[in-house]
Amino acid sequence: MANSNILIYLLRHDLRLSDNPVFHRLTTQADHGFTHLLPVYIFSAQQIQISGFIKDSSPSPYPEARGTVSNVWRTGPHRAKFIAESVWDLKESLESVGSGLIARVGLVSNVVEDLIDGLHQKQEHVGAVWMTGEEGVEEHREQNDVSAICKKLGVEFLLLDDEKYYVDDRDVTTPINEIPDVFTTYRKSIEPLRSRPRATLPRPAKGELPPMVEVSNIPAQKGPFTMPTQYEEVEEALLSPVKDFLPDMPSCPDGAESAHPFQGGETAAYERLRHLIKEGLMQSYKETRNGFIGSAFSTKLSGFLAQGCITARQVHHELLKYEDGTDPDYEHANGFKEGENEGTSAVRFELLWRDYMRLCTKKFRHRLFRVEGFRGYESEEGSDASAKKLKWKTANKDDAHPDQKPSPEEVAEIIQRFYAGTTGMGLIDASQRELLHTGYTSNRARQNVASFLSKHLGLDWRYGAEWYEMLLVDYDVSSNWANWQYVAGVGNDPRGEARIFNPVKQAFEYDKEGIYVKTWVPEVKSLEKCENVFQVSTTPAEELEKAGLNENVMVTDPVKRIEFVVEGKPKSSKRPFHRARRARRPAGSGGGHDSSGRRNSSGRPESQTSGEQPASGPSDTSTGNRGAPHRGGRGGRGGGYTYGQPRRGAYAGRGRGYYTGYHPRGGYYPGYHPRGGFQAGYANPFPAGPPPS
Repeated sequence: MANSNILIYLLRHDLRLSDNPVFHRLTTQADHGFTHLLPVYIFSAQQIQISGFIKDSSPSPYPEARGTVSNVWRTGPHRAKFIAESVWDLKESLESVGSGLIARVGLVSNVVEDLIDGLHQKQEHVGAVWMTGEEGVEEHREQNDVSAICKKLGVEFLLLDDEKYYVDDRDVTTPINEIPDVFTTYRKSIEPLRSRPRATLPRPAKGELPPMVEVSNIPAQKGPFTMPTQYEEVEEALLSPVKDFLPDMPSCPDGAESAHPFQGGETAAYERLRHLIKEGLMQSYKETRNGFIGSAFSTKLSGFLAQGCITARQVHHELLKYEDGTDPDYEHANGFKEGENEGTSAVRFELLWRDYMRLCTKKFRHRLFRVEGFRGYESEEGSDASAKKLKWKTANKDDAHPDQKPSPEEVAEIIQRFYAGTTGMGLIDASQRELLHTGYTSNRARQNVASFLSKHLGLDWRYGAEWYEMLLVDYDVSSNWANWQYVAGVGNDPRGEARIFNPVKQAFEYDKEGIYVKTWVPEVKSLEKCENVFQVSTTPAEELEKAGLNENVMVTDPVKRIEFVVEGKPKSSKRPFHRARRARRPAGSGGGHDSSGRRNSSGRPESQTSGEQPASGPSDTSTGNRGAPHRGGRGGRGGGYTYGQPRRGAYAGRGRGYYTGYHPRGGYYPGYHPRGGFQAGYANPFPAGPPPS
């Protein structure tokens, strides 16, 4: 096709047809000059394990996509499935308007180079490569790599502003280095929120986009990988390497249901949004967002927002139709045509919080992934700084302080139990098991889990952040990592280390009858008192015997004991606490002893008055969707990791699943981290030579 001029559009977290700046530009600028459009989604080898796309015994040219600190998968089965559904939904939407989409696997810059070279060999001219910009360190490097490839091949490269945020970046006049470190200050500079979002962009009509490149001229997926043409085969290839992600995984309890039973994609996102408004769930959002059970609490739009299946301003403008009474479909919803209410205002608040987390990523860049967080240690000197650096306990022998208690081996045991939901702390265990089996857990539970790991146990909070990255269906790099920093006290929470959640007290407040904990931790279902359900080790011996729990590790060796007094019941130093006598100190201890004789990580008893502050911070903008149920089941069993210990001869880098010695300008820099600079606290995960597949 001698006169062709092809535009390659690289999709990442902009998986939608409507309110899309690239598609809008192509439909409104008649002089763009492109004869054909080739939308491409690449399952990046940095972020997702792609070995399932190899159909023979060939080794993968890429290292495994695992985290540095924990060595767990970068993308687990729940989110892999959600992404695949979102990509397929966009593919079908594009086909409905006369276009299409191809999927590929590999390193993004490699795939782009292969596509351009292959099209040139078919006598097809590639005029440009477009993509929308993102703020993550890894995503920035990806953009730079693609730009360099295009420059080398003489192809124009254009990076457009993504427009999925609540307040358009072009309307934020504050320089990025002056963005306030406290959210409230930023919010006040933006208010009133209801008037800030720009108008949404229309969905392209059929025939408005340039036609798809002839299929016969599109280069095939480069080996050793193959790209299936059927959705079910793509899903299987994505899930097969990662579905067995935890040894001794607790079985999914009978009767437990996912609070996030939604399929990925723009179609499902829009259905969920309209359902929320019609059913009055937006109006009641502020009161219901802290729920634990069912799909009605919170909005659960966060997964769709994270993948760009829907934009924050689309949510806003749909709310306007309800508030202003301009859409008759909402006339039966409570609050119709009555203006903004507490619920819709709270939703906008959360959407702005997502914006703010992204701006913090843009401001602090690689510090998003450092154990010291945004706050850092740079301003501290002498022994105080050293003491603070010793706070974070690790399972990595190379990184652990010689005097660390508990030892790295014991920390590895604690982490294993934390992941599996067998700590003995009811709310924590219920949340972790729900996450294992569904890819979702509520914002309230997330805050408690993060506080428990970082502040009650004193473990490196990145073990939790990477675990959430693997399992959360709604994972977003900025929201996940910045929120973990916030709760761990190293981010932009103005209360810092002073904000501590007591998971027993929180369970009494938000799971009053213990229904949530009993649902996901069925071992405690027969216990009569909630105080025992929420901390099983406090149960009297006779009741434990009757329930068959007297030998359970959550009773004999709880990871942590938190003292809590039930209102109206006198405190007693003789309150039952069961722990089997063992020759060694139990995993999970360290520091001093609590009133039971059990050591804890802080060296002091945990109590109801241990500094807990109410969770007034932002919610999860679990802003999610009523779309059709997922195709097939989720989850998996088996597998295993060397927790915190980079496996000899195997990739374990926080380098987003890619060789961390790679520099975007060419060459390999030892110790270079693809999320930005030389990162303190990260062990070098590489042996001599390239990492194996």
